[in-house]
Amino acid sequence: MITALFSFMAPSQGGSSGEGLASTLIMFALIIGIFYFMILRPQQKRQKDRQKLLDSLKKGDKVVTAAGVYGTIAGLDDKTALVQVADNVKLKFERSAITTVLSEGSGETKE
Repeated sequence: MITALFSFMAPSQGGSSGEGLASTLIMFALIIGIFYFMILRPQQKRQKDRQKLLDSLKKGDKVVTAAGVYGTIAGLDDKTALVQVADNVKLKFERSAITTVLSEGSGETKE
């Protein structure tokens, strides 16, 4: 399979090597462009949305952690969040452990 790919990219016997080099560069540029738009750009967008979600946390938000614990934010620090899961039961989590903020009243998620 790989040898077939390289045989396509090899310059033809009758043509000049400049044409083969140009087509190879165009093919590599096309592959890099596809890689960027299909993988890197969506990943950067997800990271930006996740950071916006973590920055917008405030006291009283209903959240779900990565461990599946539902609770309400009782306090926030720079890197941690104090989540109240029951009366007089508060757990300290890293902010990055919070995966979802539940919207008020409807039980829908805001990711």
